Amino acid sequence: MQNHHARRNAKSTLLAAVFLVTCVRAYGQTPSTNSTPAPATAQTPGEPAANDSISPTTATPNPSAKTATTKGSNYQPDRFAGRAQTYYATVWGVASLSVKWTGSGEVIRFSYRVLDGEKAKTLNDKKYEPELLDAQAHVKLVVPSLEKVGKLRQSSTPEAGKMYWMAFSNKGRPVKKGDHVDVVIGQFHAQGLVVD
Repeated sequence: MQNHHARRNAKSTLLAAVFLVTCVRAYGQTPSTNSTPAPATAQTPGEPAANDSISPTTATPNPSAKTATTKGSNYQPDRFAGRAQTYYATVWGVASLSVKWTGSGEVIRFSYRVLDGEKAKTLNDKKYEPELLDAQAHVKLVVPSLEKVGKLRQSSTPEAGKMYWMAFSNKGRPVKKGDHVDVVIGQFHAQGLVVD
């Protein structure tokens, strides 16, 4: 009797192993707990078809990732998608605006890529004093002038395709990483930039 049960268990195990190997060969990947195909279900109106490609990460959000995001991770959504990106590109001829907390935090670096040199002239014009405004910290930072170097900004005629920058003094580090800041240069006003 025991031999009969042992043979039945061995057959079941062998069939399961053959099925698993067949699945692995069919899908061309190693098995994992997340790679088991879902059973086919009838499609209801308004739902995607069973063969529509939906990645597991978009179909089922990872609860731990959600927790990490809400607890202050460094992830920030793209603030210059859509209309804002189009606005800065068409009106001011610039893209890729970024604000970085550099070194020990004593300097905040604002950089941008020029798309149209004529439209971007204001950003490099010496007659305009750039300001970085942080409403959260209640401060206004300026570009310092060093004795032998001059202003810590580029003021050459902007050329399309090149990156330009300016550095704001953050003495005492009132502006922190994650703060939302505005950069004002003459009529140019970039709002809601996140300090990285």
